[in-house]
Amino acid sequence: MSEHSSTIYLLSGASAGIIVDIVLFPLDTIKTRLQSANGFFRTGGFRGIYSGILSTALGSAPNSAVFFFTYESVKNLLGHVQPSIPTANYMIAATCGETMACLIRVPVEVVKQRAQASPHVGTLAVFRQTVSQEGIRGLYRGYLNTISREIPFALIQFSLWEFFKKAWSDHQGTRAEPWQASMSGALAGGIAAAVTTPLDVAKTRVMLAEKGSVVATSTVWGSLRKIYVEEGVRGLFAGVVPRVMWISVGGAIFLGVYDKVKHTLEQRYISNEK
Repeated sequence: MSEHSSTIYLLSGASAGIIVDIVLFPLDTIKTRLQSANGFFRTGGFRGIYSGILSTALGSAPNSAVFFFTYESVKNLLGHVQPSIPTANYMIAATCGETMACLIRVPVEVVKQRAQASPHVGTLAVFRQTVSQEGIRGLYRGYLNTISREIPFALIQFSLWEFFKKAWSDHQGTRAEPWQASMSGALAGGIAAAVTTPLDVAKTRVMLAEKGSVVATSTVWGSLRKIYVEEGVRGLFAGVVPRVMWISVGGAIFLGVYDKVKHTLEQRYISNEK
C-alpha cells in the first residue's frame, strides 16, 4: 500500500469520525441514559446532554482513523489474495478494524458514558476519578463486551454498505457518488443497529456498573441473561428507537463524509501527479 493511500485513509477516517460524533452526541446521551439501570430521569433526563463531549471529540478522530486505515489495508490485501469472495473480505477487514479501533474507543466510551450518566461531573473529573479508583484497567472496563458488540455490528454494517454501493454502481455503470454511499450507510447502519441493540445494552450496563459489582465483572452473555430475566425482551431492546435513529443518521454522515473526503483527496492526488 502506498504512502499517499495510507494518508488518505487516515485523514478521511478522522474527518468522518469527529464530524459524526459531535453532530449526533445529544442523541447518544439520551440513548445512554435510557439504557442506564438507574433510569432516564435519575441520570439527568434531558439536562446536560453534552456531558462527555470533550472525551468524544478527543477520541473520535484517532479512533475512526485507525479503523479505516486497518479496514482498507486488510480489504485491499485480501482482495489480492482471494478476490472471488469479497463479502468474506469485508467481514474480516471490519473485524480487524474494530479490534484495533476499540483500543482507543473503549477508554473514550467509558469516560463519555459515565459523564453522560453524571451530568454534574466534568469529563476530566470523571477520567481522574476512574483512573484513581480503578487504575488504567478501569478505562478498559467492558472491552470484551464492546468487541462482542462492535464486531457483529461491523460485520453487518460494512458488508451491507459495500453491497449497496456495488448494487448502485452496477445499476448506473459508474462509481457510486458520495451521496449514494451516504444513503447506503444509513440503511446499512439502521439494520445493524436494530439487530445488535441487546449487545449495546449489555455493554452500557457493564460500563456504568459500580466497581466490584456482579454486573461490572460479568461477561456479555451473563449480562444479557441478567437483563432478560429481570426486564424481559423489552429490557434487551431499551433505547432501540434512538439507537436506530442515531446510527442511521450517523451511518449517512459517517460513511458519506468518509467517501466524500476520500474521493476528494484521491482526485487531488491524481491532479497533482499530472
